[in-house]
Amino acid sequence: MPVDVKDKLRAVVRDLGSQTRVAELLGVSRSRVSRWLRTAEEPDQENRRKLQGVEFALARLFEEFPREVALDWLLGFNAQLGDRQPMYLLKRGRITEVLGALDADAAGGYA
Repeated sequence: MPVDVKDKLRAVVRDLGSQTRVAELLGVSRSRVSRWLRTAEEPDQENRRKLQGVEFALARLFEEFPREVALDWLLGFNAQLGDRQPMYLLKRGRITEVLGALDADAAGGYA
């Protein structure tokens, strides 16, 4: 059974530490995230997909690294991604590239 969108959103907010970070990652205002959490309004299809990708990426990150290292990895510049931030690519829905970079970093690969 699929997990409710609000439950996923709450989990991502908890994992990232703030609604502001989630809003930045999804490319929406902080008030939009707050509204999704406290009302019946839900993210549109594009933002639901981004949220699912972010949730999956965070789960993989937390398997590989301690929380703070994972968040630093997400926000830092990554040679595997052409010196772009994983968060930048997740914001654009490019989960596959981020997961590839994570796999390469976890395996000790160098760009």
